[in-house]
Amino acid sequence: MRRCGRSKEREITVWGTGKATREFFYVEDAAEAIILAMEKYNKSDPVNIGAGFEISIRDLVGLIMELTGFKGRVIWDETKPDGQPRRMLDTTRAYHEFGFKARTDFGWGSRKPSSGIRAITLESVLTIWETLIDTASRCH
Repeated sequence: MRRCGRSKEREITVWGTGKATREFFYVEDAAEAIILAMEKYNKSDPVNIGAGFEISIRDLVGLIMELTGFKGRVIWDETKPDGQPRRMLDTTRAYHEFGFKARTDFGWGSRKPSSGIRAITLESVLTIWETLIDTASRCH
């Protein structure tokens, strides 16, 4: 994203074909999931929390270009690896066990003021930490 935002270049090179998919989880949704789990889930079985949707690297690059106003050309370097073809968690247990479903879709999360793609900031981490401590103290 930084390369598109600052780039005076007319092109950027991206590794792979762009077909691989990834899941991005907005920090506010993560905090909500953790709090719900602390309040409502009392089992030892692990539970995945995540966005519940994925985006292809190709679509991600297109969104980044839109967000940054990059008008240059994208070169897909198919001699480089795509990486793992798919990364997305099955979050159905979180929904069934404590009612969590991410509310922020990727497009909206990346457009929130000052968020960019990297939604986690020090302030966000501190807010989550304080909320978790407060919730934990109420649970015991």
